[in-house]
Amino acid sequence: MLGSGGSIPSPSRSVSCVGIRSEGKVFVFDACEGLQKQMMTYKLSYFKTAAIFISHLHPDHFLGIPGLVYTLQLGNYKGELQIIGPPGTGGIVESLLLDSAPDFVKVKEFGGEEVVYECDEFSVSAFKVKHTKHSYGFVLQENDKLKFYEDKAKALGIKGAQFKEIEKKGSVKVNGKTVRLEDVTWKKKGKKIVYSGDTIYDENLVINAKDADLLIMDATFIEKDREDADEKMHATAKDAAEIAKRAGCKRLILTHISNRYSGLDAHLEEAKKGFENSAVAKDGLEIDI
Repeated sequence: MLGSGGSIPSPSRSVSCVGIRSEGKVFVFDACEGLQKQMMTYKLSYFKTAAIFISHLHPDHFLGIPGLVYTLQLGNYKGELQIIGPPGTGGIVESLLLDSAPDFVKVKEFGGEEVVYECDEFSVSAFKVKHTKHSYGFVLQENDKLKFYEDKAKALGIKGAQFKEIEKKGSVKVNGKTVRLEDVTWKKKGKKIVYSGDTIYDENLVINAKDADLLIMDATFIEKDREDADEKMHATAKDAAEIAKRAGCKRLILTHISNRYSGLDAHLEEAKKGFENSAVAKDGLEIDI
């Protein structure tokens, strides 16, 4: 959690921002102001950043882009940085980078519920939420992984390079007998991480967060400030808990906490009443999935 606060940073919180490390690369969801410094502070390599996903075009969700890009440029960054966001993202990036974006910056806009990024390990899909006209959450879905029943495979005589051969061909001959891939393997379900972006309670979020291993959810307010939550189109801790419960999520992290709250106890208590496996994000919180 590179940032966990609401729209304005405070001495103890940057604004909401998530970094995910996977297979030697870094993927950022919303670009908080001072993004590169947050990455330095919490030891998430900005030189390994492959993509930034922007949930909507309020400034607190994209102001970190120019600082990070400038830092990468000074460091002779050799990769490709994809900036992926809703309609208008390209214009915002051009303005932030003064119409002189380095060649390594590639902007992709999406306009609906679709897969917006794919790699060998996972895909990222966007889904609509209720905040501004073009506001989205994201689902990071890891691909299922093929696992061997090692004892069974070895008992059938499979060893060494034959493991790769059977994965590639689907079967292998061992001691005159054909062993099929499905006889010695099983599929491990890929992990699912859902990031809500800014939103009020939304049935579409319940649908897209179904069975998530982790839901990172807007909980700007608590119920005593319900009027402000509704007016500003943000969720409460109670809303987040209800979504996590109805979606069958395994774990809930509350984020985008308003600066009006000096402590986290009220958010945590409210969330745990509806969903026990809840926690409130702090800057630097690290979660292994």
